Amino acid sequence: MSVTPLPVRRRLSPEESREAALEAARALLVEVGPQAVTLKAVAGRIGRTHANLLHHFGSAEGLQKALIAKMASSIVGTIKAAVFRSREVQDPAEVVDLTFDAFGKNGAGALASWMILSGNEDALDPILTAIHDLVEELAQEHKNDVPIHEETLQLVLMALGDALLGAPMARALGLPRDRARELARQMLLADRTGS
Repeated sequence: MSVTPLPVRRRLSPEESREAALEAARALLVEVGPQAVTLKAVAGRIGRTHANLLHHFGSAEGLQKALIAKMASSIVGTIKAAVFRSREVQDPAEVVDLTFDAFGKNGAGALASWMILSGNEDALDPILTAIHDLVEELAQEHKNDVPIHEETLQLVLMALGDALLGAPMARALGLPRDRARELARQMLLADRTGS
């Protein structure tokens, strides 16, 4: 009788293990929702132990904070590049779409809301810090009449609200699903054209 050997698990460096866990957590967030981002679920997804992830993150809350920090860095970098492109062509559509997608399709809005509702008051710190730093940098580089702080506040709140209630609100009001995005684009265009 022949015995099939078990696959040998490749030993990961601490950095590789942490990155694999964060990628698995992001996938669970998008596929299932923020309630699925637990140490046990992530460990199972990457073939590691709960203790291994506990070592890296300290708790499920630590894992979620690390995930939100990683997402914030990626999101802000992408949005920053889009802002510079949109300035050249005076079209904020890409910035609006990336912001709405970050909070909606990519799950940042659901994760942030879940953490806040679970009592984790400082859950948004990585996102808020990243957005603040981006806005300050953009404001210094773009000295004109565009109220970038106010635009950012409106856009982020619209994107977060749309991620959480956009579909049912649009249905209830008989509006197309993407109406909030259209309104955000119109708002940014009006700010740029002064109309």
